[in-house]
Amino acid sequence: MSKVTTLKLGKMKESGERIVALTAYDYPTALVLDGVGVDLILVGDSAANVVYGMKTTLTIGMEEMLYHTRAVAAGVKRALLIADMPFLSYQVSAGEAVANAGLFLKAGAEAVKIEGGRPVKEVVTRLVELGIPVMGHLGLTPQSVHRLGGYRLQAQTAADQEKLLADARLLEEAGCFSLVLEKIPAEVATRVTKELTIPTIGIGAGPGCDGQILVLHDMLGMFDNPPFKFVKRYADIAKAIRQAVRAYADDVRSGRFPDDQHSFHIDAGH
Repeated sequence: MSKVTTLKLGKMKESGERIVALTAYDYPTALVLDGVGVDLILVGDSAANVVYGMKTTLTIGMEEMLYHTRAVAAGVKRALLIADMPFLSYQVSAGEAVANAGLFLKAGAEAVKIEGGRPVKEVVTRLVELGIPVMGHLGLTPQSVHRLGGYRLQAQTAADQEKLLADARLLEEAGCFSLVLEKIPAEVATRVTKELTIPTIGIGAGPGCDGQILVLHDMLGMFDNPPFKFVKRYADIAKAIRQAVRAYADDVRSGRFPDDQHSFHIDAGH
């Protein structure tokens, strides 16, 4: 399988080849995802939720995101590696955004993702001018959760739908190579996808996008809480871990582990 680049993603859209994307936050996970052919790996600021147990993504900063990016980059060879720029790492000024985005590329990312439409167009333009690929993100933008009034379905009214489409066009004009569409009606996402020349990656945006992304921990069932409507669980890893740990604990307490097979012995010949 050939290396995935921003240019290849565009060709995948042109040919109708669906794009597979997932999040990763560490080296062993990155190895697995890259090894099975995932096209796009995102070091998401969702690490705040699924790694650190925080309620929003607003709490994670550059230090943590760079740490996870370096770990994931060590395990990626084929996939396109994108890093989420955390809250306030790009909104303050274009200059600060450039400096922070550059740190992600130095850490091993091949592109960065930022949230928002018209307010971030100048930042996107500047980053792209300097050779830093940018993925956009519209619809439910978790860094704006307080302004949005929670994690609600977005673009429900005709006015909001037109605004989202206008923002999508602006981001494409500014140079974004791709666009995440999160938690919007499927019909809206399909319309945006058809009107843009850059690929769209959906999460809770229906089947009409050029690709799909989920948070890895959600699709693997790492937590017992009911999944979001748009999440399909492909495993129950939390259950498997509990079973393994209980079996280990039983073996230790009963003296079955370690047994002779898992022990070292003095070589009789020495």
